[in-house]
Amino acid sequence: MEIQDMNLEENQNLEVVLEPKVGTIFNSEYEAHECYARYAKAKGFGSVTKTSKKRDGGLKSNITYGCHRSGKPRTTALNPGKSHPTTKIDCKAQMNISLQVDGKWMLNSIELKHNHEMDLDKVKYLKCYRTNRSHAMRKLNGAAEIKLNKTIASCVIEARAPENLTWLEKDARNYEDKVGRLWLKEGDADALHKYFVKMQKDNGDFFYAIDLDEDNRLRNVFWADARSRELYKEFGDVVTFDTTYLVNNYDMPFASFVGVNHHGQSILFGCGLISWEDTASFVWLFESWLSCMFDCYPNAIITDLCRAMQNAISQVFPNARHRWCLWHIMKKISEKLKGYDEYKQIKRKLKNVVYDSLNLEEFEQNWADLINAYDLQGNDWLAGLYEERHRWVPAFVKDTFWAGMSTTQRGESMNAFFDGYVHSNTTLKEFVEQYENALRKKVQEEEEADARSLNVQVQNVSPYGFENQFQQAYTVAKYKQFRVQVAEKIGCNLTIGLVVNGISQFHIEQDILVGKRKDTFKTVTFLVHFNEESRETNCNCRLFESKGMVCTHMISVWSKKKLEVVPDKYILRRWRKNLARSHTKVKVSYVNWERKPEFGRYDSLLELFNKAADKAMYSTAKTDRMAARLREIKAENDLYDEECLSNMPMVGELLSNVDVFPQFFWEQTPGEYEATVGDPSKGPRRGRLPAKRKQ
Repeated sequence: MEIQDMNLEENQNLEVVLEPKVGTIFNSEYEAHECYARYAKAKGFGSVTKTSKKRDGGLKSNITYGCHRSGKPRTTALNPGKSHPTTKIDCKAQMNISLQVDGKWMLNSIELKHNHEMDLDKVKYLKCYRTNRSHAMRKLNGAAEIKLNKTIASCVIEARAPENLTWLEKDARNYEDKVGRLWLKEGDADALHKYFVKMQKDNGDFFYAIDLDEDNRLRNVFWADARSRELYKEFGDVVTFDTTYLVNNYDMPFASFVGVNHHGQSILFGCGLISWEDTASFVWLFESWLSCMFDCYPNAIITDLCRAMQNAISQVFPNARHRWCLWHIMKKISEKLKGYDEYKQIKRKLKNVVYDSLNLEEFEQNWADLINAYDLQGNDWLAGLYEERHRWVPAFVKDTFWAGMSTTQRGESMNAFFDGYVHSNTTLKEFVEQYENALRKKVQEEEEADARSLNVQVQNVSPYGFENQFQQAYTVAKYKQFRVQVAEKIGCNLTIGLVVNGISQFHIEQDILVGKRKDTFKTVTFLVHFNEESRETNCNCRLFESKGMVCTHMISVWSKKKLEVVPDKYILRRWRKNLARSHTKVKVSYVNWERKPEFGRYDSLLELFNKAADKAMYSTAKTDRMAARLREIKAENDLYDEECLSNMPMVGELLSNVDVFPQFFWEQTPGEYEATVGDPSKGPRRGRLPAKRKQ
């Protein structure tokens, strides 16, 4: 459809827009929103989503749409003379809808009166109605050698009149400014594709995915090497996802999937470059990564606060626990609250509410006290955070295992790791090659930590026999964390409670440092249950459930019971040092395989096994005999390590029945495998506030 036809059609639609009526039923939330938006445009005002309420399961149940001038004006500037202009004048016009039992939405109430004038001739200048039509922007893109004013003039002629354009000249210039920073070196994308093909030829388990637009140009790309895929089987239960790192030469967000290994070090589960930070791009990236990881979902994922990410995660990982980065939220306090007279007191109190509330009830009470004490009921930022409190407040998320990760700073540290290998003039192809050099250093760091854990012993801090059990099993880094919990027992006072059906109840009073400088003691009582027969122990602080590290309260009970050995479930496989991890046997180009004699022996055995398997596979009897003999050999060499069982299964245990996935695919097939991949058509920089990203 031509631009002029499209705009004429829109103008015609404005004449037949009906006024919304109470009781109207909509098939979806989207349909209701579109109805109000069409009405708003026809009357000369902009539409916004004012509020939305959710049920306990996170499903939206009630939504209020309003005029773009709703809400009270508020400035965050310390100097009123420097405050920014605002559209807010507390307009009361709005429409409210609610979710019905049958999944449809009903219009409950509507207010049509506005407290301001509206102008149909000026409505197109409202930001919510200024859209960059894709074909028009492609025309701007394709006219790189033509001055922008000539390109705009061409668009005006095509639309018959300037008023028929659905975007302003300012929008086009902003778009050109973003695009101009994103042009790649000619042939970069095709060179990248050829590099991936070469990597896959060297190792068939190398995975990559390329997303092309309709012009056969690179739009998004994802890749992961064989070692990263094997690491995911062992440590992929918790993942952080981050896009804060930019390859400066292109301003394409670098997306990383990061976890932690048995030393608590950052490990990479794959990465990609995306042109846009919208829901569709994230969905493509998540689906590519999921295919790479054998369609095995993570149990939990941590991201920063981003609506587009949240939408994509709910679509691709519906059963994963999604947590927001606490650090990213807390660093916005100054930006969001500095306009209040009592800002310093509010900031200090808010941090205390978030960090020092140890359970749900305590948080709810402390939050309510904060809001009432400083009259914060009208702060939309705080209201939005409270509505999503189950995604970021420590008291709400500690029932899920996070492997000691609470923020996406884990992902950002991985990004910083690449900074020594890329710079502002690095090409896309060079970036992927430098990625190997960066991971080579990461492997060296892990090997050094492995060697240290096997050759260095950290001394115990207590006479308890069970501490020696952890000392012999855990890596140095994790055992040091355990020692901290042992040492903190000095601040605990234990009281024996009831004993019911063999379950003993203990009350542990602990002095905890709180406040900004951690210089104030707060006495907190924790409840520990201990099974006298099985020795199973549970504490309501849930440190073990959330971080995989036993807490000082459980240690207090074990010491009271004078246990020499604790159940194996409390020594996680994830943190053990004396295991042969499968990812260390994966051949990758950035690890010198030949320098380790055990790798050579592994290759020899693997070659011998493959030859024997080729001959046995055609006979059931031969296969059974070979399998029986292999089981005998495994038993003889004590390869079954029952002591390494964990109460949390490895991701790899879920993969036994997964089919083999193709090692690469095209999101939009260019026809032939050898086809040339065009350079990206460019996307915007990350710079918008997360809540305003394109959805």
